[in-house]
Amino acid sequence: MIRTTKFRQAALALGVTVMLAGCAGPNPRDPYESYNRAMFEFNDTVDTYALKPVATAYKNVTPGFVQTGVNNFFGNLSDAWSAVNNLLQGKGQDGMSDVARFALNSTLGIVGLFDIASEAGLPKHKEDFGQTLGVWGVESGPYLVLPLLGPSTVRDTVALPVDISGDIWRYKDPTNVRNIGTALRVIDTRAGLLDASTLLEDAALDRYEFLRDGYLQRRESQIHPDGDGPSGKRKKDDSEETSAPVSSEPAPKELNSGTPAAKPDSQ
Repeated sequence: MIRTTKFRQAALALGVTVMLAGCAGPNPRDPYESYNRAMFEFNDTVDTYALKPVATAYKNVTPGFVQTGVNNFFGNLSDAWSAVNNLLQGKGQDGMSDVARFALNSTLGIVGLFDIASEAGLPKHKEDFGQTLGVWGVESGPYLVLPLLGPSTVRDTVALPVDISGDIWRYKDPTNVRNIGTALRVIDTRAGLLDASTLLEDAALDRYEFLRDGYLQRRESQIHPDGDGPSGKRKKDDSEETSAPVSSEPAPKELNSGTPAAKPDSQ
């Protein structure tokens, strides 16, 4: 049954990718912009009239220590999947650190309600299978906005069924407890983003474009933190092509007069 469900999820992700292939637009990073903007508006409407009000009430009514406990509990579960992905990416030290975090918080931290691992000097990592595929060399593909789930890419969408399968809470029984916990997890996550969303609404002229660019840059930095990814290499190649060769001869007198050269107008 589980294998059948995984197959259906993967087939659905691939089906969406194939369906959108016929809707390509001019932007190479966002060829499905028409679809993405429509889905962004749908998600924004659901958030405005359903999720955000509930998250606001949760934040205003629920005691702070309870919110911290909920966040720590689900964060501890995610550490287990981060450990798996760090090990798959060849980051042995980070992977074992995540294993130690999960073990420490699950026991002395009372099933993760208390994050004593951070206090013990074990940093938290957030790794998923989309990042693992990126480290393995799989290109991100175009930007994609998923229903209710929000920003993604084609690569991350294909990886999503694996991430869902790697979530420990997915196997929690009974089902009603699992569903209640999942709803609480979503509300708690949204409550943590209330201040950021308010700032975004006040600052961004085009929220869709702002979120898209921010998401793509963040994912690139997560997968290639040292800037050695495709975009980093392109920037390096471009700078090498456009830079003038260094001459061994002395510069002309007028260039050494101490007068700063005029800067070209920024575009």
